[in-house]
Amino acid sequence: MTVSSVTNPTNTQAAANSAASTAAAASSATISALSVNDFLTLLTAQLQNQDPDQPVDPATFVSQLAQFGTVSGIQSMQASLSTLSSTLLSNQAMAGVNLVGQQVLAQASSAQYTAGQSLSGAVQVPTGASSAAVQITNSSGAIVQQVSISAAAGLNGFTWNGTDADGTTAPSGTYTVQAIANVSGTPTAAPTYLTGTVESVSLNSSGSSGVTLNTPELGAVPMTSVEQID
Repeated sequence: MTVSSVTNPTNTQAAANSAASTAAAASSATISALSVNDFLTLLTAQLQNQDPDQPVDPATFVSQLAQFGTVSGIQSMQASLSTLSSTLLSNQAMAGVNLVGQQVLAQASSAQYTAGQSLSGAVQVPTGASSAAVQITNSSGAIVQQVSISAAAGLNGFTWNGTDADGTTAPSGTYTVQAIANVSGTPTAAPTYLTGTVESVSLNSSGSSGVTLNTPELGAVPMTSVEQID
């Protein structure tokens, strides 16, 4: 007598529930490590082992697919952003190299001055100013020279020829530049910008500044801080 095999519904349901639980746990705990093929294999196992009379809730599949799609999308976006960041950084580096030997204007309040040369820059004069001037101060805090500039609102340039009030050439050193504008009779400080000559370029791949321009007058100047290029 031949005995036919009979499927035990209880065992089938237990297997289906076990497979569903395993797949759900794997998808939620380690989904970021799964490939597309791995994830589809888990879903196929759930379908093959489920009880036809009590199939696994379709919402479970939808939820797992949504989780995998979200993680996969984020990973793809992160990879794209990383590639874009590298490309932008490379483009900045190439642009920076082309600036070697050029003069750049960046916001600063002090600079390294070399005797016999000049120091130039600009001032952001506020609206309503009746007069404006730049004070040059040495490292001891003494005012060496005062240079008048245009009172027109906006960015106005100035140049210090390197001499003091007596016409004597000032020694090399660090000098501070302070701009004062007279607005409605009140002395008002104004932002100052100084000029530096680019000698080299540094690439900061791990930093937020990206490319840094190295100048003898202003030191290291982030590319993003450059206001004007001459």
